[in-house]
Order: sequence, then C-alpha cells, then structure tokens
Amino acid sequence: METKEIVEIGRRVIRIEKEAIAAVEARIGENFAKAVQIILESKGRVIVTGMGKSGAVGRKIASTLSSTGTTAGFMHPAEGVHGDLGMVLKTDVILAISKSGETSEIIHLLPAFRRLDVPLIAMTGNKQSTLARYSNVALDISVKEEACPNDLAPTASTTVTLAMGDALAVALLESRGFSAEDFALLHPAGSLGRQLLLRVSDVMESGVNLPFCYDDDIMKTATLEMAHKRGICPVIDRDFNLKGVITTGDLNRLVKNTENFFHIAVRDVMNTSPKHIHENDLAVIAYSEMQKFNIICLPVLNEKNKLCGVVHLHDLMQQGISASGSKE
Repeated sequence: METKEIVEIGRRVIRIEKEAIAAVEARIGENFAKAVQIILESKGRVIVTGMGKSGAVGRKIASTLSSTGTTAGFMHPAEGVHGDLGMVLKTDVILAISKSGETSEIIHLLPAFRRLDVPLIAMTGNKQSTLARYSNVALDISVKEEACPNDLAPTASTTVTLAMGDALAVALLESRGFSAEDFALLHPAGSLGRQLLLRVSDVMESGVNLPFCYDDDIMKTATLEMAHKRGICPVIDRDFNLKGVITTGDLNRLVKNTENFFHIAVRDVMNTSPKHIHENDLAVIAYSEMQKFNIICLPVLNEKNKLCGVVHLHDLMQQGISASGSKE
C-alpha cells in the first residue's frame, strides 16, 4: 500500500469520528441534563458497567468521574451476576454502557438493579433497546457508521461514548464548583498536584539560609552575604521591610567599573523596585514571574509584607514546577 493511501485511511478515520462527535453534540439535551441531575442528587457512587470495548471505555469514564469530584467505580457485568453485584448500594447510580442495548450480561443485571431501586442511566446506540426501556434516562450514543471499513470494529462508537462520558464528568465538575485545587488534592503525586498545591513557602530559603543586608550597610556586607548564600541579597530596613535587592549582575557591573567598591553604600547600588512574591503564592506563579522577567530568584514577603525568604528558580525546577503546567 502506498503512502498516499495510508494517509488517506488515517484521515478518513478521523473524519468519520469527527462527524460522529458532531452528531452526538447535537443530541445533548434534556436527557443529558436529567442524567447529570440524577448523579448530583445521589448520595452514593456512580457504578459504571459495560462489556468488551464498552467496558474498556467505561473504566476510563469511571476514572475520569472519580478524579473530577464524582466518586465512581467499575463493575464487570459478567462478574456482577456472580457476586460483584454486592458492591452496589441503594444510594448508588448505575451507568450502563451498551451499543446495542441488548448485551446479555447487562440485561441479566437489570432485574437486580430494579429490585435494588437504584437509578439507571443508559448509554446506548439503540433507543428502543431493553436497556433503554429499563433505564431512568437513556443517552443516545448511536453513530451512522464505524470507521472500520466493515462497519464492525467499535471505533466511532467508542469515541462517541468516551466523549459522552467526558461531557458528564465536566458537567458534574462545573455543577459542583470543583476547582483546580480540588483536582490537585486528588492528584498529589502528579505534576498538576505539584503545580497547584506547592506554595512558595514550601520551597523558599529562610531562617539562617536567608541572605539580607540593611539599607545602611556597605557593599562588603552584601558581597559576603551573596558569596555565602546563593547569589542574591535583599536589602531591608530594621523592620524587615524590603527596600531593594542586590544581584550578582549588579556586583559584576560594579567590579568592572569601580575601584574600592566594598565601601560603597548598598543603597547606591541596589535596585529599588525589585520583583517579589508572597510566601502563600503558588510556586508555579513564582516560576512564571522568573521566566517573564528573566531572573533566577525572588525575595519572598510574608502576610505583613516583611521579608521572610528567597525562592530560587533551580529549586522550583527540582520540584517539577513549570509555567506550562504539564498534565498527567
């Protein structure tokens, strides 16, 4: 097969799936809103079930729901009829996925769902199916055709199902007011968790490691502070108010152009409008500020606007912080 033909196959698949997504978007309406409301009113979990490819997509939907504030789990329907049905509580909601709506393993569970009196949301491509009739609300995931040339392998239909699951998760997320910080709490070990949970105070140098000099000091004092404490020296008054900053760049320029610079007053050299950050700010904001202004460290102020630390670019990078906020 020639390259041109292979490329066209790939494009055809994407085109078919794109059209299927557009079609299901147009079908989002009252039933979708009702499904969201059922889940919001539930005091339990969303139990997702499905066989084969629908099951694989269902596991992903359950995972997405859980990570966005809606507790969910997956139950394999074949295992459900052999004891796993015991995981379903009366406070739960069932989300059953079947393209045909006649998947035998799911159909066998329907009477049990009814006896438990749990709400049933169906995702099916057949609105007249047994599953649709048993459900409290049925979401239409039908497709005109699969991307498979034989119209057999689940392709467009699984894409549409996944998109419908994402739509539910995001609608629930926004309805609950679930924030980025809430998301990060559920992903503490991931990159996003670090982006949204790590504060400047968690990374900054403070205490005996905090470099500083007073605004009435001479440059010898500032130079020694910079030599021993990583190349920056905030300048403060006796009440720890930030008055300026001396950097290695300032020192290099001074050495090149001035003799006996040790005795020059700090106030005559310092930058009197230094960039700074607050200790309770997110560490990612400090990183972004350093990137924006092409600097490698920032003085840190506390809630009383007093100097309390210095945060370094290298330390932020070691913590996996970046301005782009890479996702898991």
